[in-house]
Amino acid sequence: TSAYSSPAKSLGDPGITPLSPSHIVKDSDADDAVEQLFLVVVAIDFGTTSSGYAYSFTKEPECIHVMRRWEGGDPGVSNQKTPTTILLTPERKFHSFGYAARDFYHDLDPTESKHWLYFEKFKMKLHTTGNLTMETDLTAANGKKVKALEIFAYALQFFKEQALKELSDQGGSDFENTEVRWVITVPAIWKQPAKQFMRQAAYKAGMASPENPEQLIIALEPEAASIYCRKLRLHQMIDLSSRAPVNGYSPSDTIGTGFTQGKEHVRRNRQSRTFMVENVIGEIWSELEEGDRYIVVDIGGGTVDMTVHQIRLPEGHLKELYKATGGPYGSLGVDYEFEKLLCKIFGEDFIEQFKIKRPAAWVDLMIAFESRKRAAAPDRTNPLNITLPFSFIDYYKKFRGHSVEHALRKSNVDFVKWSSQGMLRMSPDAMNALFKPTIDQIVQHLSEVFDKPEVTNVKFLFLVGGFAESPLLQQAVQSAFGSRCRVIIPQDVGLTILKGAVLFGLDPAVIKVRRSPLTYGVGVLNRFVEGKHPPEKLLVKDGTRWCTDVFDKFISADQSVALGETVTRSYTPAKPSQLVIVINIYSSEQDNVSFITEPGVKKCGTLRLDLTGTDASVPNRREIKTLMQFGDTEIKAMAVDVATSKSVKVGIDFLNY
Repeated sequence: TSAYSSPAKSLGDPGITPLSPSHIVKDSDADDAVEQLFLVVVAIDFGTTSSGYAYSFTKEPECIHVMRRWEGGDPGVSNQKTPTTILLTPERKFHSFGYAARDFYHDLDPTESKHWLYFEKFKMKLHTTGNLTMETDLTAANGKKVKALEIFAYALQFFKEQALKELSDQGGSDFENTEVRWVITVPAIWKQPAKQFMRQAAYKAGMASPENPEQLIIALEPEAASIYCRKLRLHQMIDLSSRAPVNGYSPSDTIGTGFTQGKEHVRRNRQSRTFMVENVIGEIWSELEEGDRYIVVDIGGGTVDMTVHQIRLPEGHLKELYKATGGPYGSLGVDYEFEKLLCKIFGEDFIEQFKIKRPAAWVDLMIAFESRKRAAAPDRTNPLNITLPFSFIDYYKKFRGHSVEHALRKSNVDFVKWSSQGMLRMSPDAMNALFKPTIDQIVQHLSEVFDKPEVTNVKFLFLVGGFAESPLLQQAVQSAFGSRCRVIIPQDVGLTILKGAVLFGLDPAVIKVRRSPLTYGVGVLNRFVEGKHPPEKLLVKDGTRWCTDVFDKFISADQSVALGETVTRSYTPAKPSQLVIVINIYSSEQDNVSFITEPGVKKCGTLRLDLTGTDASVPNRREIKTLMQFGDTEIKAMAVDVATSKSVKVGIDFLNY
């Protein structure tokens, strides 16, 4: 039997049964909640490798301000965002975030640093943990464990304080948290528990509260990017398919240089850091007609996330056509290949030891690699040099008894040489080889999406996210798909999601239709039908024969759901005298589910309606209406006793069952 044994048998109460005929009411205006007025929208792009925030005042929505310059920064890496790294003291208290955390940790003496807790790239844990709960742990660089919820809450609290401080400095008076609507972006391919986890962390960080959930919007990264791409003007993007000059540069300059010149142009105006978003539809967009489709591919540090949208005129609302897909094929894959290469040259045993014994130097080495990784390009001919930290060279000699140079000669990895200045010298081919597995995965995954029937005649492919800056990736995507659609890259591609998230916070109604990622329903009793129902589900109660554990479906996986759409079903207690009614809500990734005991069905909510003390003169068939409201990244459920209007609400919860 499944872990969830039949509730009817285990609870001893008879449960509920559908009122026949079961009617579905679609309520378009279910949510007449009074829209709260916020002075400012602050969006946080909490990335795998780097993070940042941007904001806009609701009075002047056409100005998006990107956070002020951060202290620190790396050579060869434009730092509009800060690394997603966090440092806790040996007492497990928050110390610092971003460059500050990295640099402080780095400057600690090795004897001391092993007591401090340093975390980087920890967001991937939410993607890879199958059974995420409030108790899930993260492991620091020194091997110690801390609850993930605490780390995420610390990070969000840091951003909250930074943003409020910047807003207060700018306005000259203290800015209150209540005046801010927060938007946090998450990958669309994350499972529901991870999305809920982010909301819980934000509550813990004091951004919003369960009593006031509207103050926080969890936005999906490719959706945010999509909203921003609609506003693009021709001078704000690079069309890889056009042979015409882009941004006034001729195509003979490679894509890469067009980018750096484009960036220079942005950087000169960077002091203001305010981006104007014209309240118009961009030229590209005006070429789209009703029903046109485009695909947004968001490639960051950790994941690739793609969404296919369709335009709905006249307002140009977006409709999600194809359930978000993707996988862990972000630029971290390139770092991982570099690590494998180091293991091949210097031995896995040494690299493992070095990471544990000299964690700060390892971080240094990866930073050096990061800036060279950004210099890789399809037409590069000169080698890329990666400085090895002194402690790497020193520790290797102690560990092996011979020099780094000797290891390189002996390893017969022929395209990596040792240069006399103490660097690893990689040929462009060697660097390109590190990108290949990740880029191949991305192209492969995109091909599969393009082959789906829902994805025929896509007009544009927007490439966004930090990894989209890579000329190697741009070239691969253009050559694979350039004949099918126009491949377009917004100019400040690393900030696309951040800006789109701000626009989403200013006008959350812009996304109109999503695909439900799961099938939802409730557990009910049906009259037992011989031959139709399995005999082991038979339950006889007061002379009535019931079939237990029936999954009564509200919505199927992949079904279109309009934002705020409410699905209503009516039930009646199987036993008329029953005064406490328990309705259990279940979810499954499968479409066709008949019983709640099937594998993969998870309980994700309970509605407990207590009708004791209500008027005795209720009709003999009490009607209990159950409503589920879909659409936002959160799902709400409610049960109402029609006779007395007594009701109970619950948010769908994937973390506590």
